Amino acid sequence: MSDIKPIKVFGGGLAGTEAAWQIARAGVPVILYEMRPNFLSPAHHTSELAELVCSNSFGAKATDRAAGLLHEELRRLGSIIIGKADNHSVPAGGALAVDRAVFSKDLTETLANHPLIELRREEVRSIPEDDLVVLTTGPLTSHDLAEDLRAFTGLEYMSFFDAASPIVLGESINFDVAFRASRYDKGDADYVNCPMNKEQYLHFWQELCKAEQAELKDFERETAKFFEACLPIEEMAKRGEDTMRYGPLKPVGLTDERTGERFYAVVQLRQEDKAGQLWNMVGFQTNLRWGEQKRVFSLIPGLENADFVRMGVMHRNTFINAPELLFSTLQFKKKPTILAAGQLTGTEGYTAAAAGGWLAGTNAARLALGKEVLQLPVTTMMGSLFEFISSASVKHFQPMPPNFGILPELGVKIRNKQERYGAYRDRSLADLESWKAAVAG
Repeated sequence: MSDIKPIKVFGGGLAGTEAAWQIARAGVPVILYEMRPNFLSPAHHTSELAELVCSNSFGAKATDRAAGLLHEELRRLGSIIIGKADNHSVPAGGALAVDRAVFSKDLTETLANHPLIELRREEVRSIPEDDLVVLTTGPLTSHDLAEDLRAFTGLEYMSFFDAASPIVLGESINFDVAFRASRYDKGDADYVNCPMNKEQYLHFWQELCKAEQAELKDFERETAKFFEACLPIEEMAKRGEDTMRYGPLKPVGLTDERTGERFYAVVQLRQEDKAGQLWNMVGFQTNLRWGEQKRVFSLIPGLENADFVRMGVMHRNTFINAPELLFSTLQFKKKPTILAAGQLTGTEGYTAAAAGGWLAGTNAARLALGKEVLQLPVTTMMGSLFEFISSASVKHFQPMPPNFGILPELGVKIRNKQERYGAYRDRSLADLESWKAAVAG
């Protein structure tokens, strides 16, 4: 393969890491560019590849859930991201969560030691004219490259805001009040639950609504648009007194076994690391000033003396208008030797980023080898996601997470939702196996 020109992958997040691995796995040399640590982003804290910023959870594990089905599809396709996630998982009830530091460190070392992967720590400012390129720079694409991409596409970006939740030191949680349990007692008691009565909840809600937010930069203030799946907790509170109680603070299915008591609202924390020392406040992504976060979140019973090892942060995300620009193969319509994957394309979530990296990397390698590019079956979660972002309304396109609503309907009506999702899963995995056999043949 020494006569094959290396493929260039721009961005060392989840999508870029997956893409680079799949290219090398196909026997094609690849240069993976990552600007950190020479140039830092507003959201990242380390120089490792595939750093997880917003959460340590990849979503539900069960294959009759959209995220879990996507996990399984990627496992069967040899995804390095899901493989390492399985290796470094931590208890999280029905979710696939990882020890994020170990996860990213392992991926960095694995790629850096691969003979066909060259890791370059430098910023890319423009798209090369004559190279095979995979763009995976994510929602925090650097200014110069973003300007070059804008000139290449001839279109403006769309923008939204993404926010990360605070992390609490486990030993600072008051377990005289907080208790361990999973909702409806499903699986082990993997979540820490901080219960509230009505008076406590209303006081917390009132203080949250009037808490001071961090000041946005001018360019952010002009373009701010919150993405509904990652809405800051203070924005949720401002939508109404009970909005949080029907969202991340819903008390349904949670009972303190010590007393048998049920509650008006419950704040949940999810384990961040294998040792159980770090706990993420579920659904508490926020743009409050750090002092305000400490003041208001300490009103939560059980977190009165919480030690916040990371405060919540918020940053601007950008994504391209994929339906106008991309094929479902993740190639640019204007120039098929340039491919894109990850949040830059308008897919949402860690697993979707890995899925895009798998397809873009695989197809880039096939182009380098003179083979036909691949399209995944639309009956799979991966295939339906990429079909959606390449064919949705250009005028109203917004980021899309994996979900069963984008899959083609089943041939029969199944009223029971769990059974219906199970049927989607069975069809998806069967079609994926048939597709794999056909491609291999």
